[in-house]
Amino acid sequence: MNKTIVSSILSVLIGFSAGYFVFKQPEAHTVSHKPAQERKILYYQDPMNPEVTSHTPKKAADGMDFVPVYEKEKPADGGTEIAYYVDPMHPWYTSEKPGKAPDCGMDLVPVYKNDEKAQGVKIDPSMIQSMGVTLEKAEKRTLSKTIRASGLVEIDESRLYTVTTKFMGWVDRLKVNRTGQAVSENQSLFTLYSPDLVSAQDEYLLALKYRNNLSESGIDEIRNQGDGMIESVVRRLSYWDIGKPEILALEKRGKPVKNIEIRSPYRGVVMDKMITEGDKIEAGMPLYRIADLSTVWVTADVYPQDLPWIGKGGAADMSFPALPDRTFKGNVEFLYPTMNGESRTAKIRIVMKNDKNVSLKPGMIGAVSIASAVSRAEVTVPEQAVIKSGLRDIAVVALGDGYFAPREIRTGVSEGGYIQVLDGIREGEDIVTSSQFLIDSESNLRAAIAGMGKKPTADSPPAQSTKAPPSSLAGGTLVADNAAIKNNAASKPLMASAKTRYTCDMHPEIIKDKPGNCPICGMHLVPVKAEKKDTKKIQYTCEMHPEVIKDKPGSCPVCGMHLVPVKTEKKDTKKIQYTCEMHPEVIKDKPGSCPICGMFLTPKK
Repeated sequence: MNKTIVSSILSVLIGFSAGYFVFKQPEAHTVSHKPAQERKILYYQDPMNPEVTSHTPKKAADGMDFVPVYEKEKPADGGTEIAYYVDPMHPWYTSEKPGKAPDCGMDLVPVYKNDEKAQGVKIDPSMIQSMGVTLEKAEKRTLSKTIRASGLVEIDESRLYTVTTKFMGWVDRLKVNRTGQAVSENQSLFTLYSPDLVSAQDEYLLALKYRNNLSESGIDEIRNQGDGMIESVVRRLSYWDIGKPEILALEKRGKPVKNIEIRSPYRGVVMDKMITEGDKIEAGMPLYRIADLSTVWVTADVYPQDLPWIGKGGAADMSFPALPDRTFKGNVEFLYPTMNGESRTAKIRIVMKNDKNVSLKPGMIGAVSIASAVSRAEVTVPEQAVIKSGLRDIAVVALGDGYFAPREIRTGVSEGGYIQVLDGIREGEDIVTSSQFLIDSESNLRAAIAGMGKKPTADSPPAQSTKAPPSSLAGGTLVADNAAIKNNAASKPLMASAKTRYTCDMHPEIIKDKPGNCPICGMHLVPVKAEKKDTKKIQYTCEMHPEVIKDKPGSCPVCGMHLVPVKTEKKDTKKIQYTCEMHPEVIKDKPGSCPICGMFLTPKK
C-alpha cells in the first residue's frame, strides 16, 4: 500500500517537471511583436554646438536641425543604481533626489553610477570617512557688512560764514583780533569809520526835523512828505545792514557818531581774519571767516565694491588715536557722484555732532566704521569651502552617493564666516567644507583643480581602483591602490633591473623606487632613462623667465611652468647684453625684466 502511494507521488512530480520544461522553453524563444516603447525626448540641441539647447525643434544658425536628446535608458549590463539627478537644460545643477529643475521646471534626469558621462569622481564611503570630509548645504542668509575706512574731519560747509560790509571805510579798532577765537551772535567785531555812513546819519536827523516842522501843517500831503523822507533814509541804512537798534540810538542821541560797530551775525569760531586796525576796506571785501563747529563733516574714502552696502542714513562710528576712550556717532548724509582716479575710491560724507568742548577739530584723522544700511538674502557657503586659485574660485560639490565634482563659482562679499555666491551654486546643494583631500600640496593645487572632472584619454589610462589614500586625489582621477598597481604591473611587466627608478613624463621631479602612479597627475610612472654621465653640471631654467636658474628640475616659482635644461652654447668672446624693446635705454648684462614696464629683456642687436 505504501509503495503504491510513493509511486503515485513520484509520477505526479515527474509529470509536472516535464510539462514545465516542455511549455516553458518555446515561450522563451517566442518573438514578441509588441512595439518598442517610445523613448521620451528631454530636449533638443544644436549638433555642432551641444551647449545650445531648446525645448522645441528648431534650426541652428548654420541651417542644421536640432537633434533630440532622449531620456537615458537603463544600462545594458542591467545596473539601475542611480548616482544623482541632473537638470537636463542646466547640467551643472545636480540633486541627490528626484524633482523639478528650479529654472525650467523640467524633471530632473537620473545619472547612473556606471554612466561614463557621470560628473566628478567616485570616492569609497570608507575613504570619505577616513579623510574627514564634511558637508554643509548652501543656504540663503541675510548678509550685512561693516565697512571700515579712514575719515577726515572737515568744516560743515553749510555752517561756514564770511563777514563783509556793504560800504567803504577805515578800520578804527579791532575787538576780535585772533584766529581761533570763539564769537557769539551779535558780538561786536570791530569799529569802522565811514564818511558815507556819517552822511546818512546827518540825513536821518535832518529828515526828523523836517517831519516835525511839517507835522503842524493842516495839509495832509505836506505832513506825508516828512514821513516819506524818513522812510527813504531808513531804507538806505537797512540796505547797509544798520538795524533798528542803531537807528533808535541815533534818534535818541540826536547827533551822528564817527565810528559804528560792526557785529557778528553768526556764532562760531574765527577761522580767518583778513583785516588789521587802520586798514581801508571796500564794500564786499571779506573781513572774517567764521565757522560753526557744533556740527562737522567727516569724509571717508571707500572702495567701489563697498558702495552697494552704503546707503543714506547709515549709522557710522568714529574713533581717534587722540581720544582713545571716546566714540563719536553720526550718519551717512551724502555719496559723492565722482570717483578719485588716483586712489580708485569713492568719497562719502558723514555728519557728526560735536561736543561743547569742540573735541572734533577740522583736520583730525580717525577710523570710521560704517554699519551696512542694506541687508540682502543671498546664497552663501562657508568661507573655508572656497578654494581661491588666484584667477578663479572653486568649490567642490557633493553630487551624491560618493560622487564629487569641482565647480567654478563667482563670489561676492563675506561676513560672519560665510561668503556670498553670485553664480555657480544653488540653494540646497551640498558643499564640501573640508577640502584637504583635494590639496596634496601647494605645488599641485593648480593641476588638481584644472584636471578634476576630465575623462581619461588614451595617453592617461583610467584608474584601476576607486579606493585611494587622501593624498592620491589629483587631477580628477583616483590613483590605483597597491593591489591594482601589482595587477597592472603583472599584466604589463616593466623590463627594469632592481636599481631601476621611475619618474613621470609630465613631472620629471617625481622620482620613485617602485612603479606606480604620479601623485600629481595620476599618470603611470616610467623607468628613468639611463644616460651617460656628463662631467658638466646640468642646470634648469624657465622658458618664460630665463632669469630663474635651478640645480634640480621642478616648477618655475613665477609662473609655475616646468623647468627645462639650460642649453649649452659655444662660448662667444663677445659679451651679450640685454635691453628692452620699449625702453632701449635699459641695458643689462643678464636676462630679466625691464624695471620700467616689466617686459622681458631681449639680447641687444
